[in-house]
Amino acid sequence: MSDREAIEAALFAAGSAIDAATLARLINKPKKQVVPIVRSLIDDYAARESGIEILDIGERYVMQVKPAYTDIVRPFAPKELSAPMLRTLSMIAYHQPIVQSDLIDQRGNSAYDHIRELKERGLIEAVPHGRTKLLKTAPLFADYFGLESNDPELIKKKIVELSRQQSGQSGLNKWLGRRFVGVTPMYESLMEMCGIREYRVINAYDPTEEELEELADIYKLVVSRGYRERVSRYYDGEIIEVGSTTFSDLTEAMKALENVSDPEKVRESIVLIEDLEERYVSKALVFSKKVKPATEMVARIVKDLRLGVSSEGIVIAPDYGLSGGGINVSEGADILVPTHRNLDGSLIERVCSKYDSVLGGLKKLEG
Repeated sequence: MSDREAIEAALFAAGSAIDAATLARLINKPKKQVVPIVRSLIDDYAARESGIEILDIGERYVMQVKPAYTDIVRPFAPKELSAPMLRTLSMIAYHQPIVQSDLIDQRGNSAYDHIRELKERGLIEAVPHGRTKLLKTAPLFADYFGLESNDPELIKKKIVELSRQQSGQSGLNKWLGRRFVGVTPMYESLMEMCGIREYRVINAYDPTEEELEELADIYKLVVSRGYRERVSRYYDGEIIEVGSTTFSDLTEAMKALENVSDPEKVRESIVLIEDLEERYVSKALVFSKKVKPATEMVARIVKDLRLGVSSEGIVIAPDYGLSGGGINVSEGADILVPTHRNLDGSLIERVCSKYDSVLGGLKKLEG
């Protein structure tokens, strides 16, 4: 296959605009070599007596039906499946045959509407099963997604294969319409630690209308621990809650993303974290005084540093003042640990700042 043919095939299959950088990765050539290839395709299609055209929309290219023919072909164009419906379909395809009541338990009552429309489109079948139904993919499912057959094992194998195809992407969710890992701003550096390239930084806690649209392209969303319920009001995909108080939290966060991460990059990051943790534990060994953590967050830092704990020890508290219960946890503390609102930098740098504040405070008090 020539580079020109590969690019033409990609533009045909995409159904939306593709940027020059993506096409360059497709053919493993510099971006500057892609532009003339696409330009030749644009000129070629313009010279044909064709109902199809390729447009340049600023180093992004799209193959589409010419405007003069859109009304004629509209009845033949497949209606796009919504992101929530695609997720329902993906669960049916992977777990088939799946009991409808089990699916509703996992997807909520809105899945009833999804099931009805998927049946109307001929993508799934429902077979009576006691008081409920068994759901499975229909023959049209294979045609819709370009598979050789509708065999459940083949479909599952294909899903697994696609999910492992590229680092930083879930083949299943990309295949079924979602393309990116979503991450709230604080956790952007986690993407680098995991080697995840296909991601979007998004405010998922209080999204704007534009951000709500972006959430439809996200198949896995990383948020701070404790925010699942709040985020689920806007997002129906997989939500991963992670912490970032200690080095252990960062390691656990990377493990939670292992199926979409670059294994080699994760190994490098874990080695770095383990080395840093060992250094901090070594520094903490010189302190003989015991400490008293004021909150669970501080207790986890103290545990990571392997400091001695006592009810009469040096009080260590976070610097945020009032807790959710209205108690001023910072008042009277001997050492204050900075929290995220007062920290900048990567997640690793933030953890180091917290550990430094504890060890620095102990050094002053013992000095």
